[in-house]
Amino acid sequence: MKTKGVRTNKINIVTLGCSKNLVDSEVLFTQLKGNGMEVTHESKKDDANIVVINTCGFIDNAKEESINTILRYTDAKEAGMVDKVYVTGCLSHRYKDELEVEIPTVDAWFGTNEMPRLLKTLRADYKKELVGERLLTTPAHFAYLKIAEGCDRPCSFCAIPLMRGGHVSRPMDELLTEARSLARRGTKELILIAQDLTYYGLDIYKKRNLSELIGQLADVEGIEWVRLQYAYPSGFPLDVLDVMREHPHVCKYLDMPLQTGSTAMLKAMRRGITREKTEELVHTIRERVPGIALRTTLIVGHPGETDAMFEETYDFVERMRFERLGVFTYSHEDQTHSFTMPDDVPADVKQERADAIMEVQQGISYELNQERIGQTYKVLFDRKEGGHFIGRTQFDSPEVDNEVIVSADTYVRLGDFANVRIERAEEFDLYGVVV
Repeated sequence: MKTKGVRTNKINIVTLGCSKNLVDSEVLFTQLKGNGMEVTHESKKDDANIVVINTCGFIDNAKEESINTILRYTDAKEAGMVDKVYVTGCLSHRYKDELEVEIPTVDAWFGTNEMPRLLKTLRADYKKELVGERLLTTPAHFAYLKIAEGCDRPCSFCAIPLMRGGHVSRPMDELLTEARSLARRGTKELILIAQDLTYYGLDIYKKRNLSELIGQLADVEGIEWVRLQYAYPSGFPLDVLDVMREHPHVCKYLDMPLQTGSTAMLKAMRRGITREKTEELVHTIRERVPGIALRTTLIVGHPGETDAMFEETYDFVERMRFERLGVFTYSHEDQTHSFTMPDDVPADVKQERADAIMEVQQGISYELNQERIGQTYKVLFDRKEGGHFIGRTQFDSPEVDNEVIVSADTYVRLGDFANVRIERAEEFDLYGVVV
């Protein structure tokens, strides 16, 4: 067992939760490196004496993972393996007062907007000249680009505004500077993220400016794909579809969480849209961007969701035939509007509903993938596993979507593109040969 001794500080950043948290960790990593400090991200060696845990507090499972991670490192501290444990991110922001009492061995807690204070605690300066610079923890060929922080939407089930505050867009020139810097270092794909991409620009430019932003990002030399994640359906800016259709570097892909297919449930969720308007929007998107891949996520088991409401959602999934789909079971989050309602759908019923949705989606995905056989696609290769190279088409985001698998007998460079002819398809994977 390691014991304390005189040693140079080494900081390990541990990231939990979503890609927005990952970007925050990358910014912290860059600032610390810029201060000449020794920093790692999720080190497997456990050789750092200072640990910064960037937590998630979105749903019960994420909160449990965050707590378990904190306890792991506070136990290591008590065993003499770690000197300092600091906690930041959404869980820390939301429950700081309670956590300080429950886990007193954490050295300090920080909210989501307190990076300067965290840096000061780590004896580092916040360097403004590093704004827009990022040291990536992802493979160099793709990067998440966070274009805004926070959210102004009133969704009943969501605690994000409690943890991240209201919507704040990042200036376009700052985003373009960051994109150019990433491109110079080999990034080919920018994945645009925010709690709601569609609000971009309303606060600083007094209009929805997402279409202009993605057009300019797609023109950055070296950037070949610009991908959109987390778009809100109500008030969706349709001019984005024109850029997506016409610009060769904007992926024909849109991640738009729709949450449910029941108008009554949409009202209970305070989503500001009906099932009919949702279906109209989906049809418009597909008409204006032929061949687009639509990813959505749903929530089952929200308070008040009856069997009939769930059947509406099931029918909605069957008819809409989304290219990509995921399901969450409802998590009863304190301080949200939904928390004022009884959590009246039993856990086993929530899971049964989620399983039923994923079963029908599995069939849809299989049928859609069969249509890819014989087609040739431009594929960006992410990694090698055993005897295979694994990549993605423009229709797939890292980690959550379909993958294209080719034999390592044909060499491809990781982080590069190659044309692949699809020869076999399963529910969530495509198999092909480089041509």
